Amino acid sequence: MQIRRLGWAGLEIEAAGAVAVVDLLEDLGASAKLLGEPRTALPPATPGAASLALLTHLHADHADVPALSRALAPDGVVLRPAPMDGPPLERGGTMEAEEALEAHGLRTQVVAPWESVTVGPFTATALPAVDGFGDAQVSWVLEADGTRVLHAGDTLMHGWWWRAVMRTGPIDVAFLPVNGAVVSLPHRQPASRLPVDMGPREAVEAARAVRARLAVPMHYGTIHHPPVYTELEGAAETFVALAEEHGVPARIVEPGAPVPLPEPAGDQPSIRAASSSAARARAGSESAA
Repeated sequence: MQIRRLGWAGLEIEAAGAVAVVDLLEDLGASAKLLGEPRTALPPATPGAASLALLTHLHADHADVPALSRALAPDGVVLRPAPMDGPPLERGGTMEAEEALEAHGLRTQVVAPWESVTVGPFTATALPAVDGFGDAQVSWVLEADGTRVLHAGDTLMHGWWWRAVMRTGPIDVAFLPVNGAVVSLPHRQPASRLPVDMGPREAVEAARAVRARLAVPMHYGTIHHPPVYTELEGAAETFVALAEEHGVPARIVEPGAPVPLPEPAGDQPSIRAASSSAARARAGSESAA
């Protein structure tokens, strides 16, 4: 497996000659009027190469549909969480991306939390996730070539991490949001004074919970436009320092750069699979008795 970190929360992953992309962002588009122009590079994905695209959610900074359209192969599919329901004001954060997916004619498949889908060499498992707005969101575990990658979107800290590792097994590389952004949007007033996604401390705890062999900070640096969007200063550096204190291998990977993967850990069955094997062994012994 080879992984290239793209801008903001974007990834491009290659395995067995196939390519997957996650949460592409190459242009904020109309959202720049609200969030400001990007403050870091947003490298493009390889055009027409991806057989699989994953969306953690449909906010504009994670669902750049024109970029997805350029990145996907003609037979490529987009795996995504369920559409939001309710009146337009409730769906305001996702309506633009929903309309763009339809307008571009992209093939999509809704994946529910805990559901797994295999596309070519990739198996993608949707994990429960939640942000500070309550909009539909998942995190993804993508497995190929014996390597498990977690992409946590822009989730808050939650209690599903331990169940997740029981389902999928320990994570080799975890990409975690770290900027602890405080956001004030016109349709979400009065605005919360608490972060809408994980900060460095929460991200380190998430990395520990999923037993990450390498943790890479993402979702920082590109957007900072107070008072609408205010992120923590030095979030990535703080994350790496805290991770080191708690024994979690971590490193900053700049946009466009390859991610140095840890050495293969060998077969790492999920706890659920191991438990099932043990249960079958016990049942066999009892039957023999």
